[in-house]
Amino acid sequence: MVELDPNPRPIDALTALGAPGDIALEDRAGAWRYADLETAVGALAHWLAAQDFSRGARVASWLPKTRTACLMPLAAARVGLVHVPVNPVLKRAQIAHILSDSGASLLLTQAARAGTLEAGDVPAGCRVVLEDEPTQLDALPPSAADPGELAAILYTSGSTGRPKGVMLSHANMWLGAISVAHYLKITPADRVLGVLPLSFDYGQNQLFSTWAGGGRVIPLDYLTAKDVIKAVDRHDVTTIAGVPPLWVQLLDSEWGDVAGKVKRLTNSGGALTMPMVRGLRTMFPNADLYPMYGLTEAFRSTYLDPAEVDANPESMGRAIPFAEIMVVRPDGSRADPGEAGELVHAGPLVAQGYWQDPERTAQRFKQAPDFSCYGGMAVFSGDNVVEGTDGLLRFVGRDDEMIKSAGNRISPTEVEEAVMAGGEAREAAAFGVRDARLGQAVVVVAVARGDASEAEAKLRTRLRRDLPSFMQPTRYEWRDELPRNANGKFDRSALKAELTA
Repeated sequence: MVELDPNPRPIDALTALGAPGDIALEDRAGAWRYADLETAVGALAHWLAAQDFSRGARVASWLPKTRTACLMPLAAARVGLVHVPVNPVLKRAQIAHILSDSGASLLLTQAARAGTLEAGDVPAGCRVVLEDEPTQLDALPPSAADPGELAAILYTSGSTGRPKGVMLSHANMWLGAISVAHYLKITPADRVLGVLPLSFDYGQNQLFSTWAGGGRVIPLDYLTAKDVIKAVDRHDVTTIAGVPPLWVQLLDSEWGDVAGKVKRLTNSGGALTMPMVRGLRTMFPNADLYPMYGLTEAFRSTYLDPAEVDANPESMGRAIPFAEIMVVRPDGSRADPGEAGELVHAGPLVAQGYWQDPERTAQRFKQAPDFSCYGGMAVFSGDNVVEGTDGLLRFVGRDDEMIKSAGNRISPTEVEEAVMAGGEAREAAAFGVRDARLGQAVVVVAVARGDASEAEAKLRTRLRRDLPSFMQPTRYEWRDELPRNANGKFDRSALKAELTA
């Protein structure tokens, strides 16, 4: 198990944490040992250095999960550049914004993607280079960068307005990797299936935390749940990280004996419902389940120990190593156990703010509360949580998503959990919609398990029994599927915009 060393190092030093002869990455092309990984990172870093960019220049990559995509975060950092990973599912308008906003000097991509760009999409001073152009050069050795130096800008999915660029230092990413590898107990025997986008902090950390623990990454661009099952079987995968929409797909699939190979499941990017928890525990009987909560501005905040999942399936758990998590009242004081307050995260995982956006940085990044142990800059999440007398945190809802109906404050999460509890719906999201009589009415958008009209009739009957009258949904809207953002999470903002248009 990884030692919990609190001293950050340059992120490109991760290649030295695995034994040189152990396998670091495996795909259809074969396997790279840690010695091969170090050589490849050094060679790509040498090529980047030969492009004569100024130190701190931004270099973007717009790639699927190729080997080059896996190398770029470390190679760019090694030569003193700032990596800007771009989600491969984004389209030209979003690419143009990210390139312009970041001031990128380079876009490393593939011919098919480059061919979708039009005049004006690539700003002056930004070169487009195809993935196969970098040549093999002598390898640059690991850097001696200041751990506080900016190393990456990760753009949020941008479901509301333009995406924001979150600035991450070497220390942010290094300590995030060490923390996660430690509490997940990653070892060289682990084979981690990388299905999440590398532009997503959760997906990128899969690389870093696996390599911090000396394990093996199997990057996978999947189209269907069957692709995931085949990859688990082919590579003897021990660990799958996912978001709730992926678990819905996997729980609806036939696994046979393959599920028995999986030893660890990790979830972030949205809360697991109790039916999901029960389903995952049944389908993967040999796997430890790690529910987690995070936000890009501080990467990861909490996790729930697998030993506590069955008794507390609705909990977010406790702070991860290197994170200080506080529940704070509006006046800045500490909330009492059982009292809802805003989740505030302090400590060395807190990002450096939003790239070239001091106004939005000031709204989210503020001085830590007076009672903070770490002090310094903290992230005010905007999420309401409750800490129980057992020390476990439970999610209440985002303040801007709370439903105010007939004088009551209603957590959409609580409504969604009630809707999902009976199995009539596969997925559900609850919203408050303007109503002349109530102020806001509760509306549920859902995907039925079977016939929608039958599902709604059963739901209405059951919820009249299970929920108080002020929490009853006034309307159901049934869809074939719920929209996702670029990271595969439910796009609540898009749904809300549809309902309120």
